[in-house]
Amino acid sequence: MSRLILGQTLSFTADPFAVPHDEAVRHERRGAVLVEDGRIAAVGPADALRAAHPQAQVTDHGDGLILAGFVDSHVHYPQTAMIASWGKRLIDWLNDYTFPEEMRFADPDYAAEIAGRYLDIVLANGTTTVCSYCTIHPESVDALFGAAERRGMRIAAGKTCMDRNAPDGLRDSPALAYDQSKALLEKWHGKGRAGYVITPRFSPTSTPGQLEALGALWAENPGCLMQTHLSEQTDEIDWVRGLYPEARDYLDTYERFGLLGERALYGHAIWLEAREIARLAETGAALIHCPTSNTFIGSGLFPTRQHAVAGQPVGLATDTGGGSSFSMLRTMAAAYEVGQLSGTPLHPAQLLWLATAGSARAMHLQDRIGNLEAGKEADMVVLDLASTPAIRQRVDEAETIWEALFPTIMMGDDRAVAAVYLEGAPAPRGAG
Repeated sequence: MSRLILGQTLSFTADPFAVPHDEAVRHERRGAVLVEDGRIAAVGPADALRAAHPQAQVTDHGDGLILAGFVDSHVHYPQTAMIASWGKRLIDWLNDYTFPEEMRFADPDYAAEIAGRYLDIVLANGTTTVCSYCTIHPESVDALFGAAERRGMRIAAGKTCMDRNAPDGLRDSPALAYDQSKALLEKWHGKGRAGYVITPRFSPTSTPGQLEALGALWAENPGCLMQTHLSEQTDEIDWVRGLYPEARDYLDTYERFGLLGERALYGHAIWLEAREIARLAETGAALIHCPTSNTFIGSGLFPTRQHAVAGQPVGLATDTGGGSSFSMLRTMAAAYEVGQLSGTPLHPAQLLWLATAGSARAMHLQDRIGNLEAGKEADMVVLDLASTPAIRQRVDEAETIWEALFPTIMMGDDRAVAAVYLEGAPAPRGAG
């Protein structure tokens, strides 16, 4: 049966970093989304679509704003239980909090518990797709893909590979990283809404032999994404220089082993050198902005506008649990604040683009998700733009959609999420 979902609608007609925001967005004050067979069949004025489809089942969200579901393009779901751990620089934070927690994922039951908890939390916050690191344990990968499959979520994830500078119980080897990643890829990639991501954690925790093995696996499976970390902190870069003295720069530690390409996603990428910026632009690899993490761990300020205006694919991400929130609303607010500190403020249309269409583009899913557009999968979030008294009093004075939406970006949380749809159906809660 066809379903008509009514409310305000907001969709993109172009990239708001490339054209003026008013030319990049279509807003219907009283709009509707027609869903058929899990996909968006049409978006337009509510009266016209109701007249054209009188038999459709109708769900009316009133003044709720219907958007594409949020896309979180860099997360570590195994860090769910240790989010907001106090006060460390990156390397100490990994050793003191992250690695001890990740060791627990050798237990399939614990992995399943956290995978389900994580996906339920992000769905409640309006996120319908994530790109996640797992742990070195295949059980952690199976747990996340299985939990997403039961919920009907689109998911991208992979086994995190490390063979040095990590504790016993969290190291594999070049051969084991290749073999287990290949087996998981063959098991999950392209199954339903799942995509496998080849995942070296970062150069300090992989030997050249392991990076070479994963580069070979990517070359054999070029349709997969590859994700890793790049130039997050200055002391991390110094560490990489010591481990790879022959490399031209941090990016070269990936490039020389076949881990640079169009389908690569590099988290953070704050402290890039000129050669790195040029090579990333040449290859079309994606940079993933993690603003709450970058401020929480004291990493630095990512130059969002510089890269996005230049045409570099840029995604937005919570970076659970280095980030301090599961919410993409909070993440957009942090991206705005980072932009202000950098002297390059971002318009609400640009923030929303990064959290939806921009992240979908970074993940090479722009033909499937990330926008209210005919033919795309009907993953959607409905925002209550007056979810709290503090927000409502701002909205009551708004004269444009941006004035009405921006308070929710800056002050909204899961209370602002009125509904979430996966392939046009209400998202399940507590699916187990």
